[in-house]
Formats: sequence, structure tokens, C-alpha cells
Amino acid sequence: MAIRRALEQRTRRPLMRGDDRLFILAADHPGRGALGVRQDEMAMADRYDLLGRLADALQHPQVDGFLGTADLVEDLALMGALEDKVVVGSMNRGGLKAAVFEMDDRFTAYDLDTIRELGLDFAKLLVRINLDDAGSVHTLHAAAEIVTRAAEAKLPIMIEPFMSEWVDGAIRNDLSANAVIKSVAIASALGASSAYTWLKLPVVPEMDRVMKATTLPTLLLGGDPATASHEMYASWEAALTLPGVRGLVVGRTLLYPPDGDVMAAVERAAQLVHGSR
Repeated sequence: MAIRRALEQRTRRPLMRGDDRLFILAADHPGRGALGVRQDEMAMADRYDLLGRLADALQHPQVDGFLGTADLVEDLALMGALEDKVVVGSMNRGGLKAAVFEMDDRFTAYDLDTIRELGLDFAKLLVRINLDDAGSVHTLHAAAEIVTRAAEAKLPIMIEPFMSEWVDGAIRNDLSANAVIKSVAIASALGASSAYTWLKLPVVPEMDRVMKATTLPTLLLGGDPATASHEMYASWEAALTLPGVRGLVVGRTLLYPPDGDVMAAVERAAQLVHGSR
């Protein structure tokens, strides 16, 4: 099978090298039906356009890898765009954006066995915790089992935790420092071992307090694409200096920049993570 062959035979690399930092492009939003960027609700709907943007961005030598669902990973593998890149398999995409079951973050994408069989380098899962939704305990239980199995397999696993709530019929993630710290504490304790656990955290005010809440290696998520570019880059630059922060995982913000210049946006983020070439 061409897809399996492309993944199994791709050139792999160590997870960390050189400066021990990672800059990863992410595109698992479509798997939850989240296609919008700023005011364009269907910005990511054109798969050929998205793949072109990703393929171009992945050619940058300081882009270390890609995070996505199987459909995008497979397309990019067939295009040869994942050679010498870290590949992160996104696992739970069942909580579709704006659905009545949005908090039900079931594992509908990659499973751990497939990630291992295909030689992917990293697993990623979303853990949204809603204290008013009894179903959140099922998400925590499922996530804990995956973390335990990943540790047994010595496979790095990236947890993206949020304290979430329903507001006017939609899920809102609480991005206050206290809420992020609480989510970090909960996520860090999942599973029988944290030896292979990484965190993927939003950049929020008082980020220094947030990073004091964990000793786990942490990657910063890209944030709201609506944020003004200068403010966004400044917040990333400051957060990247904090202990425990090991790089960036960014998607729509760089792939669909306001000025349309994807490579300029990628270059600027790469410089923040790895410095000038």
C-alpha cells in the first residue's frame, strides 16, 4: 500500500536535536469541523490549498514537524513533505465544534497502535475539562489510559488541556492563568507515568506563573488567529524564554496570516524558536 510504504520508509530524525527546541506546524482543526480563520468560516475548506500551504511551510529547514489527523499526514507523506520531520498523530477529534456533544472528546482519529506501527514520532490528545459536565470524567479516564500505554511504549505524548465551560450555547476555554494552572495540574497527573508526557499550552497573561506549575516539557500553542500579529509574536517571544518551554506548535495563525505571506510568517516564528539561520 502506497500510503503505508510512504510513512514506514520516510526518513526519520531524532525528536530533539541541536538546540533542543521544536517548531511544529499543526492542522488537526478540520477533524473537529473547525474550518474558520478570523472572519472566514470556510478558510480551511479547500484541501488542495491547505496542502499547498503546509507543503511550502514544511520545506523551511527550521520547521521540525507536523501535527495532524491521518488524512493530512497521509497526503503529506505521499507528497514527500514529511521527510526528516517529526510527525505527531492527533487522536481525539470527536468533540465537533458547535455540536451539542462538543465536550465529548472521543478518540475518533489516530489510535496508539497505529501511531506506533507507522513509525510516527509523537501522539497528541486534547483534554477539555468541564466541571459542570459529568462526561468529562470519561475523557479523563480515556486520556489516562492512553498516557499509560504511551509511557509503556516509550512514545512521547502531548496533552493539550483546558478548563472549559458552556457559554451561550458554545464551549469557551478559560484562558485565565488560574484556570490554565488548574488544567496543567490535572493533565500532569494523568496515567501511571508522566515520563513521556509533554504539555501543549496556550500563551496567557502571567505565563511565568503557569510555567511554575509544571516540570513537564511544554510546547506553546499558536493562539487566536484574530490576535494582532505584533502582539502575538511578542507574547510568544516572551513565553519562549521561560523554564520548561521547548518550542511552538502553530497552525492557522501561520498558515493563514492576515497579509497572506505564509513563508514570512513561518520564518518569523522559526527565528523565535531556533534563532536566525
